[in-house]
Amino acid sequence: MRSLLFVPGDSERKLEKGFAAGADAVIVDLEDSVAAANKVAARAVAARFIAAQRRQASSAVYVRVNDLSTGLTDDDLDALVPVKPDGIMLPKSNGGQDVQQLAAKLRVREAENGLPDGAIRILPIITETAAGVLAAASYAGASARLAGLTWGAEDLSAAIGARSARDESGRYIDIFRLARTMTILAAGAAEVSAIDTVFPDFRDMEAFEKECREAERDGFTGKMAIHPAQVPVINAAFTPSAEAVARSQAIVDAFAAAGNPGVVGIDGKMYDRPHLRLAERLLARAKAAGVSA
Repeated sequence: MRSLLFVPGDSERKLEKGFAAGADAVIVDLEDSVAAANKVAARAVAARFIAAQRRQASSAVYVRVNDLSTGLTDDDLDALVPVKPDGIMLPKSNGGQDVQQLAAKLRVREAENGLPDGAIRILPIITETAAGVLAAASYAGASARLAGLTWGAEDLSAAIGARSARDESGRYIDIFRLARTMTILAAGAAEVSAIDTVFPDFRDMEAFEKECREAERDGFTGKMAIHPAQVPVINAAFTPSAEAVARSQAIVDAFAAAGNPGVVGIDGKMYDRPHLRLAERLLARAKAAGVSA
């Protein structure tokens, strides 16, 4: 998944726009974008809309439930699992044990609704609490449902008392750069995708495009969006270029032709096994995005 677009779960108008935006995944939100007084109504609106759109939607459908500490998660799952979302986004995850707890809840509800065991994936937001940042390594092996790992800055700001996540130049300050880095490393350890967080100022497309390019460079394979206009920028930034695909395919082919040795030479340059692994990962991303060599 390159682009993951948040859409409030209590607005059919916004849901309709979100599903038409061309995102790889639509995240139907029952958490931050829905007021406490509107949670019950949001579940009904979201479930009805997803059920109506499920078969024709080209985007994967994820639902961001309320976090496990709220006491609302079970009600969210009871309302939305029957409409067969592709995955659940878990906010304020404090570690692999939270993913395991959610997985157990999903297993029961899948059985109740005639769904295959493990059909619904889990995408946790792992840096919204201090405990979550410190537990980043615990996701490796936590659950086969793990679809990736992502991070967030706004809730972490509130949790630690930081007045801002960014400095005067717009760059993340050290604590948030650490959270970002831990997400990439945790995803690598768990062998799942690392998804970059949102960029709040959807009007500043130049800065947004730059942040997308930097995220892709650093190892993220996708980014979350808060506005439909951000989706094409994300898709472009996280889709490997034809040149990169051709170069990666040449590396893979050279290793295969040589009998998969430790090192091969291509046009006067030496490539070892880490280069092969990087090339294979890029080709997998390109295939998922519909780009061929």
